[in-house]
Amino acid sequence: QSGKMATARRALHFVFKVADRTATAKFYREVLGMKILRHEEFEEGCKAACNGPYDGKWSKSMVGYGPEDAHFVVELTYNYGIKQYKKGDDFQHITVFSKSAVENAKKCGWPSTKASDGAVVVEAPGGFAFHLHNEDSPKTGKLGSVRCIYRVY
Repeated sequence: QSGKMATARRALHFVFKVADRTATAKFYREVLGMKILRHEEFEEGCKAACNGPYDGKWSKSMVGYGPEDAHFVVELTYNYGIKQYKKGDDFQHITVFSKSAVENAKKCGWPSTKASDGAVVVEAPGGFAFHLHNEDSPKTGKLGSVRCIYRVY
């Protein structure tokens, strides 16, 4: 370690390509209780393929429980005119510790199942799974602690 202090690393965000921007934003706001942190519109595709292999107009919305510099957030990428995406099998789910998200899912009548660990499992429009635990963050006691679970090959 040569006298240097170790720096904690964290995931900054996860990107989902969404085909129905309105329904997806509603799910993140009304079910998960997240806020739209920022929204950007672009007239042409990203040279770094930020929006995938698409050349046309697109947008991204950053959503989360707090500012990007201190919280894990989700980037919702929307390509105008794309009605559906093929979902891969590497993403498993995002785990959210939030009593209010569980309550919101019930109140909104959002379809759900139970996971073996007791989590309430809901799917966002587009089929991405969220495991909602009826407790606030085990680390901080704050609303909306988030963990992203995916396969590593």
